[in-house]
Amino acid sequence: MKKFRVEGNVLKDWEKFHDFFAKTFEFPGYYGRNMDAWNDCMSDYCCSNGLVSLHIDNANELKAQNPDAFEALIECSAFINWRSTDKGGEPLVVLSFYV
Repeated sequence: MKKFRVEGNVLKDWEKFHDFFAKTFEFPGYYGRNMDAWNDCMSDYCCSNGLVSLHIDNANELKAQNPDAFEALIECSAFINWRSTDKGGEPLVVLSFYV
């Protein structure tokens, strides 16, 4: 399992959110910087590299500064896991945070 940490305030707006994930997970140059593209790129990353653990420090800051991204991160991670397990695979994304 690959483990990553991020401070909640680093993801404080959509631009910073997508910057973090594009750089950290080496998304391709054609990454569309929206949550549909995020789903696809994270799924591809996890399928190539295995289970990913993402720990969000100070998640309350992310939730306060960018509540839409906070909710999207939870929902999209759940969707990636559902899509994988629905086909008989294993979960791909583990989120760890406390609000």
